[in-house]
Amino acid sequence: MISPLRHPTFRRLFAAQVVALAGTGLSSVALALLAFDLAGGDAGLVLGTALALKMVAYVGIAPVVGGFAHRLPRRQLLVALDVARAACILCLPFVTEIWQIYLLIFILNACSAGFTPTFQATIPDILPDDAQYTRALGLSRLAYDIENLLSPTLAAAALVVLTYDALFVANALAFLMSALLVLSVRFPARQPHERAHWAWRNISFGILAYAKTPRLRGLLALSLAVAAAGAMVIVNTVVHVRDRLGGTDSDTAIAFAAAGAGSMVVALMLPRLLDRSAPRPFMLTGGVVLGSALLLGASDPNLLGLGVIWFILGAGSSLIQTPAGQLLKRSAREGDRPSVYSAQFALSHGCWLVAYPLAGWLGSTIGLSATSVVLGLLALASSAVAMWTWSAHDPSDLEHVHEPVEHEHPHFHDEHHSHEHEGWEGPEPHHHAHRHAALKHRHRYVIDLHHTTWPER
Repeated sequence: MISPLRHPTFRRLFAAQVVALAGTGLSSVALALLAFDLAGGDAGLVLGTALALKMVAYVGIAPVVGGFAHRLPRRQLLVALDVARAACILCLPFVTEIWQIYLLIFILNACSAGFTPTFQATIPDILPDDAQYTRALGLSRLAYDIENLLSPTLAAAALVVLTYDALFVANALAFLMSALLVLSVRFPARQPHERAHWAWRNISFGILAYAKTPRLRGLLALSLAVAAAGAMVIVNTVVHVRDRLGGTDSDTAIAFAAAGAGSMVVALMLPRLLDRSAPRPFMLTGGVVLGSALLLGASDPNLLGLGVIWFILGAGSSLIQTPAGQLLKRSAREGDRPSVYSAQFALSHGCWLVAYPLAGWLGSTIGLSATSVVLGLLALASSAVAMWTWSAHDPSDLEHVHEPVEHEHPHFHDEHHSHEHEGWEGPEPHHHAHRHAALKHRHRYVIDLHHTTWPER
């Protein structure tokens, strides 16, 4: 599991991720306290609005940054976004109006919408070996789970001797430390790309490539199942434990910890299994597990039963989320990865943007048991869509036919480019009008400039 950490570049980047996650967890607690100071009893409304703005930033900004990340130096981009996040966080202690929270949270998460998918798309270039990359995905999932478990505890300990403003400062320092770690590594050379220069084509490329790839359509459907289960846990745990069961704050924390523990167990075990098996059976199983556990949650469980169900929900979510990077890596050329990873980031958070208010509104209007049933059926329906969309026969190499076409874009000479030159075109990749004759062949198939639709099965 820890073998990727032997790679010095990945080790430093993973440390940057852990440090930034820890700082973000601290500031989440501080933000709740700041909202209470400014809004009192309406703090929940303020936080809910801020959370919605976070998702809007993720959905709207990620494809834009992903559309142009292939042209930008990755290290400088990541460092700049870390510094910008630190600056936003340092402004929060000086906030005096609620609208200022909304503005800063939107800017902060717009930066995160650029940073996170660009960072994630860099890891497969650093760890090209599939087994190592799979273990790196497990470590990344584990880092998120540990942050969810430990950050509230660290924040509570810090608040014994410090004010919550100190947590914002700690988060800013964490982002700056992340920037220094990123700056300390040498990134692989930027991968070549064959993309048109038009702005809208670049912005929309990742979303269109994602939507045309069957395995990624299946991933999107499963992402909705993850969002349905996660929203039930995040939004309604406190209501279930405190109001329905009469539990304490500690009981609420234990319930959240149960979901995190389930996710951690799968993140530790799954990479070894993925060495021998394709991800599809595990991911579809995860969707069925999520739907079944949500339906089980309608049985009005006691605190122990709720902990068991939440553990299962965490495990089911990790069955889907841990291998997701494998699918993204398979589904894009190296130079196009930032755009496709950004599409996954935006679309998956779009699922959360739907699931969060749905879980909250249903929970307050039809009750928690009925909400579990609705979200469970949604998760099962999403899993069925994924099974139908994503065929069990999913080879990387596909035979396909190219129609004759004439166009212009940066290109290398490969199986798609074997034309004559006049001598002025310059070194590859070069840019000039050229014609493709009709061609039928087989190779690793991804959506790109020369492969705009998926071959018929």
